[in-house]
Amino acid sequence: MQRPTSNSPYDLLILGAGPIGLACGIEAKKAGLNYLILEKGALCNSIYNYPVNMTFFSTAERLELAGIPFMSVGAKPTRTEALEYYRRIYFLFDLKVNLYEEVKTLKKEDEFFHIHTSKGAYKSRKIVLATGFYDLPNLMEVPGEELPKVLHYYKEPWPFVGQKVLVVGGANSAVDAALECWRKGAQVSMALLGEEVDANVKYWVRPDIMNRIKEGSIQAIKNSKVVEILPTEVCLATPEGEIRVSNDWVLALTGYKPNFGLLDQLGVQLSLDEKRQPCYDQTNQESNVPGVYLAGVVCGGLNTREFFIENSISHAEAIIQDILKK
Repeated sequence: MQRPTSNSPYDLLILGAGPIGLACGIEAKKAGLNYLILEKGALCNSIYNYPVNMTFFSTAERLELAGIPFMSVGAKPTRTEALEYYRRIYFLFDLKVNLYEEVKTLKKEDEFFHIHTSKGAYKSRKIVLATGFYDLPNLMEVPGEELPKVLHYYKEPWPFVGQKVLVVGGANSAVDAALECWRKGAQVSMALLGEEVDANVKYWVRPDIMNRIKEGSIQAIKNSKVVEILPTEVCLATPEGEIRVSNDWVLALTGYKPNFGLLDQLGVQLSLDEKRQPCYDQTNQESNVPGVYLAGVVCGGLNTREFFIENSISHAEAIIQDILKK
């Protein structure tokens, strides 16, 4: 761990120690920059918080960093395999990473960015935001969402054996949770905004959930929206009127969003449409604020389906090359 100091400025501070943050660290080290990666949680915190049995859509070779082979047993790597691979990358390149250190405030004064964290203070000439989007769930903002039975993250099915579970959402996380819980003996219902689950659900999973819905093993409440959560029920608005679904648990897997607070502190402009996409130069990843670079999913704003690990790794090289030029 790097000891906090306000006397020796860094060339580059990287916020986020996920795959893209690690890629930025590798490129910074190769370029001889004095850098540090700050991470508020565990190494690859977002991947760590994925469902235990999650399988990536991408193949292993598309998730590789710096030419280091990523070996997986199956055609698609699992969460555990990804955590092991990026752990090896961390140690192999001896990357400078401070874990469990949350950034509280960011401010630019003169030529330096001043960063205050939960453990210290730093200053740096440049900053990369590679903070991903998985840390902040999209809240439904309905009465009862604060009840302890409402969960915005799903890890594994064991707590829900023999329970009535309402899954809100129809994307990959929601479908995986619904299938796993049903297979372990939960009574599962799904509240879907549209007529069916998302068209982008993993191609090897989508037929499974469609068949379970068709046969009635999993109840799909179509064109529905949660309006209130009660201790033993959830009220749903549907075209036919309001209905109530009995349940013990609500898995509100309604998606996640970037940390806009950090962008706001730095003065990064956001688009005025529903995407709230940050302003940045796609040739070098620099935002409208000189010296502030964006890497990975944060570039998409609320459009979290545009950027993935595999198409964001290149951001690291573009950023470091631009820093060296300037």
